[in-house]
Amino acid sequence: MSQTVIYTNEVAERLTEILDGIDPVGVFVIADSNTEPIARRLIDRVERLSADKLVVIPAGDDRKTVESLAAVWEAMSRGGVTRRWAAVNVGGGMVTDLGGFAAATFKRGIPFVNVPTTLLGAVDAAVGGKTGINFCGLKNEVGCFREAEAVVISTDFFRTLPRAELLSGYAEMLKHALLKGDKALQRALAFDFDHVDYDQLLPLLEESVEVKRGVVAEDPLEKGLRKALNLGHTAAHAFEALAMDRGGRPVAHGHAVAWGLVVALTLSHIRLEFPTARLRAVAGFVERNYPKPDITCDDYPRLLEFMAHDKKNADPEHIAFTLLRNPGDIALGQVVAADQIEIALDLTRDLLKV
Repeated sequence: MSQTVIYTNEVAERLTEILDGIDPVGVFVIADSNTEPIARRLIDRVERLSADKLVVIPAGDDRKTVESLAAVWEAMSRGGVTRRWAAVNVGGGMVTDLGGFAAATFKRGIPFVNVPTTLLGAVDAAVGGKTGINFCGLKNEVGCFREAEAVVISTDFFRTLPRAELLSGYAEMLKHALLKGDKALQRALAFDFDHVDYDQLLPLLEESVEVKRGVVAEDPLEKGLRKALNLGHTAAHAFEALAMDRGGRPVAHGHAVAWGLVVALTLSHIRLEFPTARLRAVAGFVERNYPKPDITCDDYPRLLEFMAHDKKNADPEHIAFTLLRNPGDIALGQVVAADQIEIALDLTRDLLKV
């Protein structure tokens, strides 16, 4: 399936055209408590949408659960949804992940459209066909591959995002730049978060999404090249799981990815001689712009345990990472011993001045 991605600030008009093309007998809208006002504005402007077919789930990645998923399924069932319906997911990554999974599984699958309202959602969750929920304290443990019929991206949504939310999405853009090559990395590192220029952000965003789309098109089911998109995520998911395990406030996904990229590039330097200057440049960008990870050496055993149980590993005895020889030169499936990971965590804490 070739996923359509539309960049526009005329969201209602483009969404109308997309739904007219699908021509469902009804449309269910899924939002969370943060994005409900945006969803209701779209409902007022798009004739095929109606307020009585809106389901709102609690906001927060910690609510991306079986219980929230079941609530969406139940609302769809009560609403009379059949396979001739469609869904529209309005929100960040939590909504597009969970809403996409709900649509992909209800009645064995109905078409859906993603309208990401966060930068992270636009560059990560809304594009590429991964859907899912968290389970047993593990990030995205249950899910399936199912691409949206279309993704409608508007930078108007991003102008009101707090700095922390923008940075969360930008970590995925930084990852895509590392995968593309040195020129893309230099452009990404030059972006100034103290003076955000949305006109400059838009072409960077489009370039980032196209990097992901190119990888997904070549490997839609993550059998080979798509594993490149896991750069930084083995450690990132462990940072997120550790925060959830502590019972405290969840770590923003993009912040964990930023830290995870430093871990991955440190391992890349140790094992594959990734250039020191590029490692320091990325680490410096993360250190200047992102909060610091709340970890000490006492947390290493638990982090390693979470990494070992990452669903991307073939077995828990072999922890695999996506690494880089240089920006754009990807090394997939690099199995790393626990002692090297601990060294990388030590160096990451030094680079980020933890």
